[in-house]
Amino acid sequence: MTATGTATGPGPAAGTGIRLSAPAPGWSIEADVVVVGSGVAGLTAALRCAAAGRRTVVVTKARLDDGSTRWAQGGVAAALGDGDTPEQHLADTLVAGAGLCDESAVRTLVTEGPDAVHRLIGTGARFDTAPGSDEIALTREGGHHRRRIAHAGGDATGAEISRALVEAVRAAGLRTIENALVLDLLTDAEGRTAGVTLHVMGEGQHDGVGAVHAPAVVLATGGMGQVFSATTNPPVSTGDGVALALRAGAEISDLEFVQFHPTVLYLGPEAEGQQPLISEAVRGEGALLVDADGTRFMVGRHELAELAPRDIVAKAIMSQAHEQGVEHMYLDGRHFGAQMWETRFPTILAACRSHGIDPVTEPIPVAPAAHYASGGVRTDLRGRTTVPGLYACGEVACTGVHGANRLASNSLLEGLVFAERIAADITAPHTPEAAAGDAPCTPAHDAAEHTAPPAPSAPRTTLPLLAPETRTAVQRIMTAGAGVLRSAESLARAAAELDRLHREATAAAGPAGRDEPAGATATGSAAPADRKAPEPGVEAWEATNLLCVARVLVAAAQRREETRGCHWREDHPDRDDASWRRHFRITLEADRALTIRTTATAEFPPTVTP
Repeated sequence: MTATGTATGPGPAAGTGIRLSAPAPGWSIEADVVVVGSGVAGLTAALRCAAAGRRTVVVTKARLDDGSTRWAQGGVAAALGDGDTPEQHLADTLVAGAGLCDESAVRTLVTEGPDAVHRLIGTGARFDTAPGSDEIALTREGGHHRRRIAHAGGDATGAEISRALVEAVRAAGLRTIENALVLDLLTDAEGRTAGVTLHVMGEGQHDGVGAVHAPAVVLATGGMGQVFSATTNPPVSTGDGVALALRAGAEISDLEFVQFHPTVLYLGPEAEGQQPLISEAVRGEGALLVDADGTRFMVGRHELAELAPRDIVAKAIMSQAHEQGVEHMYLDGRHFGAQMWETRFPTILAACRSHGIDPVTEPIPVAPAAHYASGGVRTDLRGRTTVPGLYACGEVACTGVHGANRLASNSLLEGLVFAERIAADITAPHTPEAAAGDAPCTPAHDAAEHTAPPAPSAPRTTLPLLAPETRTAVQRIMTAGAGVLRSAESLARAAAELDRLHREATAAAGPAGRDEPAGATATGSAAPADRKAPEPGVEAWEATNLLCVARVLVAAAQRREETRGCHWREDHPDRDDASWRRHFRITLEADRALTIRTTATAEFPPTVTP
């Protein structure tokens, strides 16, 4: 996968023909809509589509409540308090986005956000209220000039939202397929979405590779934090949605802007996998960032000090640690007292104590870790991607809301608002006058269940699979070369090492790709005696997806020769609006080369032809 030259014209409409190597589907079902993912975005979209009478199937990689949403601690940002307005929320979001937010998308978010939160409450979510009042209790987080963060269970907002939505889905009787890894998008002869292939892990109603046929697919697969060694993301966040969209021919944008949460519990230099998050709300309530001597270092760096936007705080922690020759800084909340820790931050308190740290009596060691992907599959204000019938929302999507750096607690709100917009588009009455590619998806035929595999479609090229153990290699390469601090040298080294992994996988698989009927398994010619192609399976598919998104991220980070938001280039330390206040539109071509186009301005072009 190599990057080709920059172009400014519209991207290609056809798919790549590239698919993961997998057995042919052994079963299939029919639906009107298939939603992939069960976080706040996915379940909100599914509930709205089902309420409008569309036969909706939810596919999720683990259990319904095992995604990123339930790990969200801080809350949902919305202009709910006295004196606050959507315009003020808009202003804070634009500042955090460092000049790359799509203002129309942000305006949509902040104006529709408060009502979306109240509809979530109507679904059954219970937010914390002010003492002796029915009013929602609000707090502050980094980048916000007002208290506008609604929270639940103290620091368990995501868990409460997930509980409410999962109960609503079960009460509505929606069909769900759990423990299922989505593989690839199915398309019809005209290139429109026709469903997905997926692999169900373990015993259940379905097992092995199958297909859900539907004219509308909503990607809500979450993030890709597992591309780095240390992350706040759960193990399921392996970039599957972005990788699927790339293979389907969809455009990807802003993938270089990975937000590293500044305050993650530091567990040592060798710590890997999901790390405990210390919510920004802890600083919102008055905790201070200090060094080992107890000296604050955020004062004078930003007007909001500890509540500066996340990229600024993460850089400050890294800089201070580097200057002092240490690995971490400290978050001091001892002045809260035991009662506040136990009632306002019980989850964080328990996590710290489980690792031998008591925030009531000692500062918490903290360091940045990969947290949130501001970029992803490019969409318009209705959640439509550049592939007809394919939608995306939540962390997997790039709506233009976050720009170069997500404002704290805007993610859950984005999932709510744009999921509702997707459902409205899918369920809108079809009109013959609608332009080609612009019409809402029409329902599928009557529901049916099949045990025989569907008929093969057009020839395809299979992607060489990575051995499962390669996952760790990808993570270490990305952490070393494309982490918080990047340079031309570190990125070139990461690109070369990722290319080596891809070449080794290609060599083990035989030919670098060949035409085969859709659903067939490609094993290629005989692999070298010392390297055998891995068998198709969840771990190999995940590792392959991680390598795919890692290579795109590095290519974009190499191209962006500036420091902006959470993209920090030590060899280009300044923001350069004249050259780089624009987005990349990245597509994967049939020959596996990347095409990187650059927008003319910070505004995104339409995803569909008018």
